[in-house]
Amino acid sequence: MDILKIFEDKYILAAVKPSGIAAQGDKTGDEDLMTILGGQLFLVHRLDRPVGGVILYAKTQTAASRLSRQIAEKTIQKEYLAIVTGTPAAPEGELIDNLKKLRTVNMSKVVPPETPGSKEARLTYRLMETVQTEDLGSLSLLSIKLHTGRHHQIRVQLSNAGIPIWGDTKYNRIFMKRKGWSKIALWSNKLSFKHPDDNRLIELNSIPPYEEPWSIFNSLGDREVCL
Repeated sequence: MDILKIFEDKYILAAVKPSGIAAQGDKTGDEDLMTILGGQLFLVHRLDRPVGGVILYAKTQTAASRLSRQIAEKTIQKEYLAIVTGTPAAPEGELIDNLKKLRTVNMSKVVPPETPGSKEARLTYRLMETVQTEDLGSLSLLSIKLHTGRHHQIRVQLSNAGIPIWGDTKYNRIFMKRKGWSKIALWSNKLSFKHPDDNRLIELNSIPPYEEPWSIFNSLGDREVCL
């Protein structure tokens, strides 16, 4: 499998993760991105298996530790593109919920703030474009800034807001019966952070491949390859 590397030096490696492949080895034993890239790597931030886009690995323990500190201090900026079924209530806004992970089913749910084991989740979104389709009605393209990093956060919060992600078999009722589905319309398209060695600002970008459903939105432009 050909993987596009978008930044690499002796400290870090950033690549475009294809949808449907695990970021690192798991209990399935399926081929994973870390193994494909080779070498001793440390995963800095996670992307769910169905999600594609920019992903960052560290090449040394020191680099991993410094980047992990940036994540803890919320100085790493993460932005996503998402296609949802429906239209958001407002063209831009903030979603704040408390989430609790359901480990037995590998899902999370929105719960009252006082729920033991729950954590606050926060994101902001901006509506980029809405199109009408024959089979699913309105589909909306959102730009999302993630301010916390909870399990399945974007997927859960958008579903709870009544605009679940296209293709999501866990949180979108339209797709729950589609067995074997492995892609969802959620893409890690921007990542900015300070380089773990010299603190210079690094900004990485990627846009989804020109394929359904991304290809129906004019605001993403005409694309033939994943950049």
